[in-house]
Amino acid sequence: MKVLMITAQPFEEEMTTSKRLSRSFITEYKKNNPNDEVKEIDLYKSDVDFLQAEDLYAMFNNENSKALEMAKEFAQADKYIFASPMWNLSIPAILKAYLDYVAYAGITFKYTENGPVGLLENKKALYILSTGGIYSTPEGEMANGAKHYVEGLLRFLGVNDVQTQMLEGTNFLPKEEVDKAYEVINNNLVELASKW
Repeated sequence: MKVLMITAQPFEEEMTTSKRLSRSFITEYKKNNPNDEVKEIDLYKSDVDFLQAEDLYAMFNNENSKALEMAKEFAQADKYIFASPMWNLSIPAILKAYLDYVAYAGITFKYTENGPVGLLENKKALYILSTGGIYSTPEGEMANGAKHYVEGLLRFLGVNDVQTQMLEGTNFLPKEEVDKAYEVINNNLVELASKW
């Protein structure tokens, strides 16, 4: 199995809950799946940029490009782990830029007479999301653009087994409550890693 772990957080691991949680998950996952090939992509240390005119021209004409390489790598993976904070009710711009690269017609989805169809069937994804506010309420869920976008785009690409683990309230709740919630999420992720 090929696994891609994609993180979108400019801070170092010790300063960010989403990166620490993803590290905990992938460490346990590797213990349980020592033969799987895991590639970690830190988007803030990658050459991902916003799509430019030349990138789009290459995509529309199916020419060799950075986007084509990234889309092929994404399509060849069997499992995906995303880790990011929520910023302004959405995802960090660099994660959106990466997803723009890999949402590539003819590689990860195709157009048909009945509309677009995802090509990444029988794959699974995990989204580890941290939020400063509370988004598990009915009102908050409606405003959770990060979760809706990542899950929605992955399903558009054909990845129907998508789970989100969300640590919320990191800038809102008292530290002891955040620490307790972190431990619960971390334990959930360790357990999930043993069977994912």
